[in-house]
Amino acid sequence: MSAHSEDIEIGIDIGGTFTDVVCRRKGGPETILKLPTTRADPGMAVLQALDSLSSDFPPEHIVRFVHGTTVATNAVLERKGAKVGILTTDGFRDVLEIGRQIRQALYSVILKPETPVFLAPGARRREVHERISSTGEVLTPLDEQSVLDAVEALAADGVEAIAICFLFSFLEPKHEIRARDLIAARYPEIAVSISSEVDPAFREYERTLATAFDAYIKPIVDGYLDRLETNLRTAGVPAPLQVMQSRGGASGASVVRRRPVRMFLSGPAAGVIGGRMAGAVVGATNLITVDIGGTTSDIALIEDGAPIIRTEGVIDGFPIRVPMVDVNPVGAGGGSIAWIDDAGGLRVGPQSAGSEPGPACYGRGGEDATVTDASVVLGYLDPQNFAGGTMSLDAARAQDIVKSRVAKPLGLELEAAALGIHQVINAQMAEGIRLVSIQRGFDPRDFALVALGGAGPLHAAALAEELRIGRIVVPRHPGVLSAAGLLAAPVEHEISASFARPLDGLDIANVVAELERLDAGCAALMREDGIEANAVETQHAADVCFVGQSYHLEVSLELRAADPLAKLRRDFLALHDRIYGYSTDSPARIVNLRSVQRAGGETPNAETPNIQGSNSPKAVRRILLGDGPVEAAIYDRDALSPSLRFDGPAIIEQSDTTTLIPNGWHAEATADGSLVLNRESTEPAS
Repeated sequence: MSAHSEDIEIGIDIGGTFTDVVCRRKGGPETILKLPTTRADPGMAVLQALDSLSSDFPPEHIVRFVHGTTVATNAVLERKGAKVGILTTDGFRDVLEIGRQIRQALYSVILKPETPVFLAPGARRREVHERISSTGEVLTPLDEQSVLDAVEALAADGVEAIAICFLFSFLEPKHEIRARDLIAARYPEIAVSISSEVDPAFREYERTLATAFDAYIKPIVDGYLDRLETNLRTAGVPAPLQVMQSRGGASGASVVRRRPVRMFLSGPAAGVIGGRMAGAVVGATNLITVDIGGTTSDIALIEDGAPIIRTEGVIDGFPIRVPMVDVNPVGAGGGSIAWIDDAGGLRVGPQSAGSEPGPACYGRGGEDATVTDASVVLGYLDPQNFAGGTMSLDAARAQDIVKSRVAKPLGLELEAAALGIHQVINAQMAEGIRLVSIQRGFDPRDFALVALGGAGPLHAAALAEELRIGRIVVPRHPGVLSAAGLLAAPVEHEISASFARPLDGLDIANVVAELERLDAGCAALMREDGIEANAVETQHAADVCFVGQSYHLEVSLELRAADPLAKLRRDFLALHDRIYGYSTDSPARIVNLRSVQRAGGETPNAETPNIQGSNSPKAVRRILLGDGPVEAAIYDRDALSPSLRFDGPAIIEQSDTTTLIPNGWHAEATADGSLVLNRESTEPAS
């Protein structure tokens, strides 16, 4: 059998600056590729990648194609979503605008709207005559003519999508379903999202928000995926398109189209899966992943090999109640711009130079000092060997920009200004790590830090020292680990439903009956993705809170336990105590039930890389660290043989990243090609 006839798998993650590609034959080594993201049409970078790989990896032999993309998030951030209308129950048209009483900027003199009214201004929010009671009974039958009248007005206004959010539809969805059918029959070109499918849970603002965002991005996502699928077919790729979802699992494009709101944080979720895989290879299961790209740093925590999943995320400052990996995005990356505020203080980000024009040292017209420019000034990056020698950096340009934009205004020497840029950006990322660890009840010293992304290994040691973390894992290809995580992700589907019941006196048979209904819904989605039933693993969870509490916690529900509900309560109390510092004997209640089904997913076996060259440093270079200038040994990552041990200061260069090892750190190359860094006088994290 020829090499070309072997099954090929490809994972492609599109970020704000680079598009990362991992390609491999099943059971074989990985081939990686990084391309600048094509901002005008991100899907074009996918075709460029396939064309670059076609000689060694013919498209016709691709059996799995998994994609992570920021297209949904970018549509919100750039306000380029569809023109949306909202249908609500009589009296509830202003839920979106009222929001909650929480103010993000408590001391701002100039108040601005803190709810996303841009999704649907008042003129595009219409009321419909219908009413469901708080027990799921029909109080007022759906007035179909009022639906048609409202939609006719919205269509005349040019809406491209409609969000339907009727009161208590999560208990009885038939009015929403009928309204959707009426719209589809009269205006099939208008996309429709209904809250009973997008977010079937109580709280009107959050449910309306999730449904409105789903409608806002639905035409954008549908068009993007349609173009991508067409291009893949044209390129000769037979594999169905799978898309990463925010929860950390992939699903078919047809399923994603129906609930595109679950694509938020698609790429960062893949990075967390890749980080878990990298930790497992070196025997670490408690991990904090730091994915530092050109625009943002995505930080997540993994406990006992499982990423923390939260039931609500935040996109552009707005709460989106969608299950997602608990990723904390920080506006800090290699392209973050350094600037001086009105008080004369040094600030870095969240503005980024991105890939176009990029940092000043890229020579593409960038006029701002960035973190990457500072890295060049400090000697961390080799201008002649950046990105494996595929790109040259203009060191003189970096020095001029850092001097003119930062050093002179602050009255600092050039290197001190560059070091200050690094210290500011590292402090911001360290605070982001505290938010996913200390704020969640975890001690970061009990975890290993996994450095990924193009800039992760460059900043990892500084972050670890700030948080007193004693162990760092640098995967073989950290710059494309999100793309590798796509191939390691399982196919996954999740369905939840409102189930408001007190735990005391609850009949487990009622719980089982509802979970079986949810299981059937997940199984249907699995069949749509071509997954056989015997390959599926099912897990259940319940959202639980104390009676009278406003917010809940997701707790695993194990039906095989001797007393599932008693165990559920014990686990809830333990989780509540860990997160909030206390628990009580007060009555508790279930809010929602959830079924999660997954199939596949893998942790690749560790491979001994093909070593070329010598273990000796290839050069020595002067760099500047926080404690002054030092002579650092420069190593080639591809020439590090397994079990090689060496001490900092050192720099390890490879095509997709650069690893900085300061004084006080020991490095060891492992059998799979990973690097494990340990700090002096510190016990490694578990």
